[in-house]
Amino acid sequence: MDDFLQKLRQKVKIGVVGGSDFEKVQEQLGNDVVEKYDYVFPENGLVAYKDGKLLCKQNIQGHLGEALIQDLINYCLSYIAKIKLPKKRGTFIEFRNGMLNVSPIGRSCSQEERIEFYELDKKENIRQNFVADLRREFAGKGLTFSIGGQISFDVFPDGWDKRFCLGHVENDGFKTIYFFGDKTMPTHSLL
Repeated sequence: MDDFLQKLRQKVKIGVVGGSDFEKVQEQLGNDVVEKYDYVFPENGLVAYKDGKLLCKQNIQGHLGEALIQDLINYCLSYIAKIKLPKKRGTFIEFRNGMLNVSPIGRSCSQEERIEFYELDKKENIRQNFVADLRREFAGKGLTFSIGGQISFDVFPDGWDKRFCLGHVENDGFKTIYFFGDKTMPTHSLL
């Protein structure tokens, strides 16, 4: 994939956007990721690099405020404490620069436990019910709740999904931007 993207980069600008932090992006794509791509957008573009240079860095606490973040964390921990699961591990809430990642089983579960939870979740809609409850409890607070992966869901300010990075390129003269990845779907014009 890397060879293909480097060949493609000779003809068009290439950007990488992901929900993970910069260290995870480096782990996945190499320590030289900011040199290998024209744009790099860890955390959906809250951290932005262009031509190897840091453009900006934003964070969720500055946007939402500490009071709302604490209310959300306390509510999630209380909800998780009431869920009966075959197993629970540690790191139920991971605080990231641009989101909270909430995992009812805990992010420190083993691969086997992850699969076990995922199968149970498909039957019992654990995350779906949790998110529905959060949407009711925090309605009107400007939050998006997005289920992804096998064991968790993300909570972030409205508009802070992968499209957020488009704000960094809107003045760079692009007529068409293509997103591709493991989970992409058509959408209306974003710029």
